[in-house]
This record gives sequence, C-alpha cells and structure tokens, in this order.
Amino acid sequence: MLLSSITTCLYDSSQQIIKRTERGSRAAGSTLLLNLMTEKEPQVRKLIWKCFVKMHHLLPKLEELLKAMGEEGSDLIESLKAMKASLEISAHLKDVQQKHMETLKAQTETLSVNTILMKEKVKDFQLLDRYAELTIISTVRDRTLVEHELLARGRDHEEWREEHLGGEFEKIRTDQLFQNILASKSKSGSSSAVAGVPGIGKTTMVQKIVHDWATKKIFHQFQFVFSFKFRDLNTIKDRISLRELILSQYPYFDNTLGEVWKNPEGLLFIFDGLDEFKGRIDFADSRRDAEPQHMCPDPEFRCEVSDIVYSLIQHKLLPGCSVLVTTRPTALHLLEKAEIGVWAEILGFVGEERKEYFTRYFEDQTVAAAVFKHVKENEILYTMTYNPSYCWILGLTLGPFFTQTHQDPQRVPKTITQLYCYFIYNILKNHGREIESPREVLLRVGQMAFTGVAEKNIVFTDEDLIKYNLQPSQFLSGFLVELLEREDSARSVVYTFPHLTIQEFVAALAQFLTVDPTNIMRLLSEAHNTTDGRFEVFLRFVAGLSSPRAVWILEDFLGRFPHKTICHVIDWVKEEVIRQIRNAGSAFGKRSLLNTLHYLFEAQNSALAQQTLGSVETLSFRGLGLTPIDCAVLSHAIKLSNTMKHLDLEDCRIQCEGLQRLGPVLHKCQHLGLGSNDLGDSGVKLVAAALRNPDCKIQSLWLNSVGLTYSGAEDLASNLNTNHSLTDLELSGNKLGDSGVKLVSAALRNLDCKIQRLRLHSVGLTDSGAEDLASAVSTNPSLTELNLGYNALTDRSVPALCHLIWTLPNLEQIELVRNEFSPSSKKKLKSLQESRRELRMTV
Repeated sequence: MLLSSITTCLYDSSQQIIKRTERGSRAAGSTLLLNLMTEKEPQVRKLIWKCFVKMHHLLPKLEELLKAMGEEGSDLIESLKAMKASLEISAHLKDVQQKHMETLKAQTETLSVNTILMKEKVKDFQLLDRYAELTIISTVRDRTLVEHELLARGRDHEEWREEHLGGEFEKIRTDQLFQNILASKSKSGSSSAVAGVPGIGKTTMVQKIVHDWATKKIFHQFQFVFSFKFRDLNTIKDRISLRELILSQYPYFDNTLGEVWKNPEGLLFIFDGLDEFKGRIDFADSRRDAEPQHMCPDPEFRCEVSDIVYSLIQHKLLPGCSVLVTTRPTALHLLEKAEIGVWAEILGFVGEERKEYFTRYFEDQTVAAAVFKHVKENEILYTMTYNPSYCWILGLTLGPFFTQTHQDPQRVPKTITQLYCYFIYNILKNHGREIESPREVLLRVGQMAFTGVAEKNIVFTDEDLIKYNLQPSQFLSGFLVELLEREDSARSVVYTFPHLTIQEFVAALAQFLTVDPTNIMRLLSEAHNTTDGRFEVFLRFVAGLSSPRAVWILEDFLGRFPHKTICHVIDWVKEEVIRQIRNAGSAFGKRSLLNTLHYLFEAQNSALAQQTLGSVETLSFRGLGLTPIDCAVLSHAIKLSNTMKHLDLEDCRIQCEGLQRLGPVLHKCQHLGLGSNDLGDSGVKLVAAALRNPDCKIQSLWLNSVGLTYSGAEDLASNLNTNHSLTDLELSGNKLGDSGVKLVSAALRNLDCKIQRLRLHSVGLTDSGAEDLASAVSTNPSLTELNLGYNALTDRSVPALCHLIWTLPNLEQIELVRNEFSPSSKKKLKSLQESRRELRMTV
C-alpha cells in the first residue's frame, strides 16, 4: 500500500517537474524535487532513493548524485535541509537582496562593444542579444604552458567537441561551477577557478553569471553575489576591510552587512582577472597563515587587499562562502596550492558557435554570411575565430569589404598583418581628422605599447600617458579603452588596448617606422632570443610590415615605409630562417624555427621564401605542439620548397583541423612522419588523399598510434592500391583488428604495390587475421620486413607464418615478439632461420 502511494506521488510530482523544466524553468523543477525529498518521512525517502537507483541507467546525471549519496549517506539530506533553511532570510535582508539584484541587473543587462570605426566609439547592446555561448570544460589543460598564450588554444576546435566532450573533457555550464557543494565533505564552502586566454570571454562570462543570478536564473543557493575586478583592486593602496570594499561599490549594504556575515554559506564572491593583479598572493607560502600582518580573520578587519582575497579563497575569512576566480592560463601557477575545488577552462567558440557570433554581430545577415564565408575559406583567419575578441576584430575589419560594393576582393586581408593594417587604417580614416598629427600620436602610442610588450604590461595609467606625451582624446580612444571611469569613484582611470594583439601590432608599427634602420636587426635579434614568448606575435607583425601588400593602405596617413628598414627586416628574416634550419635539433631550436616560418608567412615574399626554403630537404618538429595556425604556416613553407624530402611531425598533437591545413602539400614529402598524433579516421582520410595524388612522392609513411580503426583503414587501403611510390608503411599502435588488417592486406595482393616494409605492431591481430595477412603478402615479392609483435597470435597461426616465410624469398626481417606462442612453436619458427641465414627473426 505504501509503495503504491509513493508511486502515485512520484508520478504526479514528476509530471509537474517535467512541465516546469520543459517550460524552461529548471530552477523551479529542481526546487520542487528538493521539496519532494526533504518533506517526506525517512522510510518514504529511502524508497524514493531505491526508485532512483533502479532508473539511474536511464538518467546519467543521477550517477554523480548516487555516488555522493553513497559517500555521504543521510548527511546529504541534512545538507539539503540546511541549505533550504539558509535560503530563508529576514524581511529586511529580503529588501536589500531585491535592491542588490535590481542594481546588478541594471549594471549587467547591457554589453558595451567598442565599435571604434563609428562616431560613437562604444555601442551598447542588450547582453542577451549579443551574448554567444562559450564552450567551457571541467578541467584546465596544460597549466604550465610556456608558449604564447594567445595562440596556444587554437588547436583543432572543429574536431574537439566530437572527440573529447563527454570523454576526456566534460563540457559544463556556468551554473555547474558550484554544483559540487552538496556532495562536498567540506563545510567551508567552495572555490572555483576558470582559466582562459586573453579575449576568450572571461569578463563577459562573469557579467552573464552576475546577470543570471540577479534575474534568478542560476545559483539560487546564494543569497548575495559580490563581483570585483582585480584591475579595480590595483587602485587601492591602503589597508581596507571587506566591509569597506563592499560598501565602496554597494553603499546600500551599510546597515545590513553584520547580518549578511551570519550566513557565509549564502555568499558568492567573484574576482575577475587574477593575472592583472599587482599585489602578491602566494598560496604556496605556508608561513602566510602564521604571520599576523597577513591575517584577515574578520570582514570588519583592515588588511591588504591581497590578504582579503587570499583569506576568502582559503576559507580563512567567512568560512562557508564560495569564491570564483578567473585568470589567464599563465597565472594559474599562483593558484596551484590554493584550495580550489573546481578547475575549468573556457575554450571559446567551437563549431557552429563560431558562426553564431557573426550572425549576432551583423544586423544584415547577408553581410554576416559573406564575412563568415571569407573567414572560413582562409585557414589563418578561421583558426582565430575560437576567440571572441578575434571575432570582434574580424567583424570590425572585414565588414566594410562586404557592405561597400566598390571594394576590390583581391584586397581583402588574408594574413594577420594585413588584417591589422586595415584595422588601423579604419581608425585613422574615421578619426584621424580629430587631431593635428595622427601619425605622431599613433607612434607615441606604439612606443608605449612596445614598452608594455617588453615588460609584459597590458594596463596603462595616466602617468604612462604623460610619459609618452599623450592626452586622452576621441582619436586616442580608438586604440585605448578607458577603465574604472565611474562617477562615484575618485580613483584614477587606467587604459588598456582592446586586445593584446592590437597592442603588439601598434608596437611593431612604431618600431618599424621610428627605429634607425641600422639598429632594427639588433632589436629583432634580441626580441627573437627572448625565451618566454612575449615577442613572438610582435615579431610576426614586424616581418609582415615588410610586405608592400600589407602596408600600402596605411601610407596615405603614415607616409612611405622606410625602404632601408624593409630591406633590413627582409635580410634579418632570411638570415634567421637559414640559421634556425641549421639549429633545429633542440626543443627551443624547433620553436625558434617555427617562429621564423611565421615571419616568412607574414612577409608574403615569394622570392625571400624561395631563397631560404628552396633547397631545404628536412623539417622536423617532433614533440613540439603545433596549432592549426602553425600547420597553415608550415604548409605555406613546404609549398615553396622544391626539394622537401623529410617531414617529421611525430607527436605534435596535430588533429584533423591541423592536418587539413597540411593536406595540400603532404604528397610532396618523400618521408612523412605523422605518428602519435590524434588524427583519427578522418585525419587518415586526408593522408590517403595525398597517396592518391598523381604527383605523390611519399615513400615512407609513419602512422603509428594515430587512432586509426577499421573504418579509416578502408580509405587507406583503397588508395594503397593505386599508389606506386610508397615502400615503407608504419601502422603500429592502431586499433585495426583483424578486419582492418585484412583491408590493408588486400592492397598488398596488387602486383603494382611497392611496399617493402610493413609494421603492424600492437594492432589487435589474432590468428584469423594473421592467416588472411599471410595469404595476401605471400604473393608480394617486394616485402622485405614485417613486424607483427605484441599481438594475440597463437600456435594456430604458425603454419600460415611458416608458409609466408618460405614463399617470400626477399624477406629479411620478421618480428613476432610478445605473442602467445608455445615454446615448441617458437622453436619451430626459429628453425626456419637454419635454411634462411639472411633472415632476422625475433619471436
């Protein structure tokens, strides 16, 4: 009877939950489910949980909840009850909460976008109209990344979602950043860190989180949310209390903070941009907790801003509260010893999310489609579109080409330097008349920008402007975005470039136009030898500015670019490429060579490329991570080489998108190493297309451990049938199985097949597959080497293997180690060597 009533109750309630959820009110559905659980008697709750256990395979999300139940037992129900009770606040606090929500909603409902090219420098849009969803994953990859962070995450986003979401990485929503509070055994709250490269959308994500809380869409467990920017906190020089910090932004809390502190579990603090903070926060310093000058035990206690942040994250101050910190990957090391419960990373736009940005950016959908089509057809520009700030630059710069019919399609930017030249040209064209000497002002901005690049500084003060004889103006605001300009604040304004690459480009422009031509090569060499990557993009821009096709658009405003400087830059690039090709043995040497190839690409100088790459026979980047942009640059280099013989890209973390960039030139290489990359079947399909090319020169192809399966083997085998150049094929470490090996074996039956060395080490081969293979290769007189080690061969396959060895007179080596042969079968196989002295066999 009890079970029947529970079933009826569950059914009725579930229908209500489903209806509320389908109407978009997930929160209302969750609340109803919470009430259902907490209001029942213990016996009833137990039966409900049993029902959940039986249906968990139908509802994957229940897995995590049930795991938490197993660890926490009845404590979880008590936690749910406690949370529910904590959300019940007094009428007075309710009024303040409402005021706070209204204030935050007003502050976050519009998204300010720098238009720069229009008379109105900043245009406001409704956040919900312009916000494009970002892909966030529940981990942080490559925390110790050293290479230039702007280009470090452009890798293979098209294939990434399908390959990894729900697998190696789990995609999460922002409202899931604090979901583990319920399951956590800690009663001291939770801290989460979200990493992302510059321009990826960290600050906009924070704005959306605050807006969604203020409109009661997410984080109902928090009574109050307080959001701060580290760049704002930099302006606070004196000791301050958490109370004063909150009141400086939200004065209406004056008489209520004492009551707010009583329920720290209901508080969420957000700190945006740790990488911009100039204070010192060392979570690895264990002495900090014992030093009185660093202690911040009370929200009314005055201390350094860094100590407030440290104490909140470490749950020393207001234990039970939750904290969200955003940062660039390069500052993540600061948090490694911090008590962070959730690590997440913003990957930016994936797949259709890229297209959605342009759809939202342009009101005219015809223009949106035309711009996106152009971007997608250009491998360099398209790879940039994972980053919202890059998308903004692309939309701003390319839009005019597709709205003005008189524009020459040949002039549409194709390199990054060309793109930024048009970006600066549009600022000069629209706002250059606002001051007397725009060229001089631009160059002074560029000198300040260069100092910032050299010192790794992206935020500038009024003192910096005075130092470089700059005054705030409409023209200047085309380059610099003002921050912290608030009517209720006496704090000074600070400035930053809309994107780090704009700072790097303006810096390159100033150096190109002002440095004595005789000194430019020394400057470039010193920058190139800096090992931390701060000058990588700057140098690409300098090389790109030597291209007449890039700079012609700027000459009306900036005058002719100095011919001597152009020649010196070209000479430097030439010398550097030749030098780095000779010294590319070490990891640093490979990185340096790759950078010089980027310089060559940006220069777009065919004669220079022929002089430097025309006789290059070998390029090896083994072990160096390559982005799709790197692959596009590498493709450009190989295209210009007439003698390329050996291309080694083993273990370069190349995936399908990167290989697409290389696809058009793979057939030119005699020896092609692509092993230990996550190419998958789709990537191998691109390699197979190279084998089909009538001009294919590939003799040796290494595809070990690339994720090849039976499906991809079909494409590969069909092209092996028609290829007459390949003599060495390495397929070890792939999950081919018998069926995949059978497909490859069939190609070997073809008398035109020239394969001499075939490696099938660790491919899941069994006796059945071995018999098919032996039958196939016994008709191929060219085979000299066969590796079948580390498979699952037994005594059953020995007769077929013996037959294979007897019928292949040219066979010189066969590898059979780590199979499942009996001692007698091993002896029988080895005995064949007595009559074949030239045969090397390992069993």
